[in-house]
Amino acid sequence: MTTSLSFYLPDSLHASSPPERRGIRRDHVKCMVLHRQTDETTHTQFQHIDSYLEKDDLLVLNASRTIPAVFHVDWTRDHVLLQSQVEMRLARRIDATHWEALIVAAGVTLGDEFLFAPSLQATVTSLSDASLVTLQFSQSGNHLLESFYALGEPIRYEYIDQLWDLDYYQTVYGTVPGSVEMPSAGRAFSWELLLRLQQKGVRIAYIQLHTGLSYLLDDQAYLDPKKHIEEYLVPVSTVQEIKKAKKQRKRVIAVGTTVVRALETSIDGDGEIIPQTSWTNLHITADTKLRVVDGLITGFHEPEASHLDLLSSLINPERILHAYQEAIEHQYYWHEFGDMNFIL
Repeated sequence: MTTSLSFYLPDSLHASSPPERRGIRRDHVKCMVLHRQTDETTHTQFQHIDSYLEKDDLLVLNASRTIPAVFHVDWTRDHVLLQSQVEMRLARRIDATHWEALIVAAGVTLGDEFLFAPSLQATVTSLSDASLVTLQFSQSGNHLLESFYALGEPIRYEYIDQLWDLDYYQTVYGTVPGSVEMPSAGRAFSWELLLRLQQKGVRIAYIQLHTGLSYLLDDQAYLDPKKHIEEYLVPVSTVQEIKKAKKQRKRVIAVGTTVVRALETSIDGDGEIIPQTSWTNLHITADTKLRVVDGLITGFHEPEASHLDLLSSLINPERILHAYQEAIEHQYYWHEFGDMNFIL
């Protein structure tokens, strides 16, 4: 069952700039804490989340790092220039030379070529029914990634009022480049906060899930969340930490919906979490029984977004809606540069 939660979000609550550019440290953004056991709601700053965590609770973070995924390229067919400065957005990596991408132009067909630079071209090798194309690049691996960094810029949607540097789209702990959009639930963590959590005895583990493109255009989401396929890695060390936490009856807190998807996909036939490298299109809803995750740190999601379906696996949809209305009344900010929501 999907949960199409609809509510009115005032334009003034779309975070158009990073907190640092609003005079706020990244870990000083607001945080609304929803207590599942008591139905209590607490308003605090994100830097104080250690007050809600206990020794040997486990935080699971996404180690993926954001890459530049927007390019302006020359579109050619049979070596004839059709259009200059066509916008292209990477959607997801398929392998070392192939990516899915969104071309913001009509009429793209098989065999069309896109010129990024004299040393980098891409050819259309397949078309999909989701407005995406598959591209084969003339470079591969790290060489291709270096070209992306040299030529691209971060994806931004209509509520972002200017081009911000890629550094603003990174978590402090991200190490593995590959996400076309920032795994934004972890953005509010600072090294100081992570150190304080570790000193308290909160355990920290990592997965890796490279986020794909969320929207085909500024105002057009994927119609079917199951087409949102993302690559992930759950390492042995993280599985060991999760099993230890479960044995000690401690909580496993996912930092981001990406982490929830990765962990809840990595379940074997006996319902046990296992190390895994694969792809997930898992759509989590109110009907999904979570096997691993006990709590979630996330941002605030748009009306009718599929992420709200995932939240409803943790708390009642009516309570989500009530909490979001309260967040609006308290002037919380939405999106990747916005405030935070801690469900525990």
